[in-house]
Amino acid sequence: MGRTIVIANQKGGVGKTTTAINLSASLAEQNQKVLVIDIDPQGNTTSGFGIEKDEQENTAYELLIGESDILDCIVTTEFDDLAIIPSNINLAAAEIELVGVAEKEYILKNALDTIRDQYDFILIDCPPSLNMLTINAMCAADTVLVPIQCEYYALEGLTQLIHTINLVKERLNPDLEIEGVVFTMYDARTNLSLQVVENVKNNLNQEIYKTIIPRNVRLAEAPSHGMPINKYDSKSTGAESYRMLAEEVIHRGDEEWL
Repeated sequence: MGRTIVIANQKGGVGKTTTAINLSASLAEQNQKVLVIDIDPQGNTTSGFGIEKDEQENTAYELLIGESDILDCIVTTEFDDLAIIPSNINLAAAEIELVGVAEKEYILKNALDTIRDQYDFILIDCPPSLNMLTINAMCAADTVLVPIQCEYYALEGLTQLIHTINLVKERLNPDLEIEGVVFTMYDARTNLSLQVVENVKNNLNQEIYKTIIPRNVRLAEAPSHGMPINKYDSKSTGAESYRMLAEEVIHRGDEEWL
């Protein structure tokens, strides 16, 4: 049975989509079978894999409103072992269309339950808000991975996200856990990055990944070429960092590996 990980933070610009794209590609590179689900109406994860988001017939939108079966929504990528359920701006209407639908929080979970055992990892990229789409993702997931940008307001909003995760756990998905926090956009030249890391470690009673994702020009360029970093520049520090994060994610909980 595969692990389903939601990548969430209601704060925008924290490297959420970058992490969804590059962590999934790094997992696939290590022979893990991976499905990425883009449930952000901006569709940046979709285009980050070089997929034309507006040309897709079956997307996360059609899946959630019940127009398409999940198998019809899965699109293969150039990577072996890596597939995606794409998204585009149509998904923004799903929340309104689902008003009044019974058990709407579990639509994604029910769909995923039919294919979960075909993948080692299912990664879900959420919109930067705590809305119905994010709740659907959390109800379908085992864990939530929280990317945090190394900047002054890093902790702001994090308590709200943790509160939401705890609410979902209490009322909708008792098995939901926090996978961990991953620091992104780390700049070794500034004291601020270091202070943020220390601040979060001291204030947050959460699992924190050892791997820290640095600010990296190649990492920032890769999405505009429709490629994950390990395909765009395999030897860059960004690619190496996501490989290390993938190793940590694979071995999470293996005490002998630590």
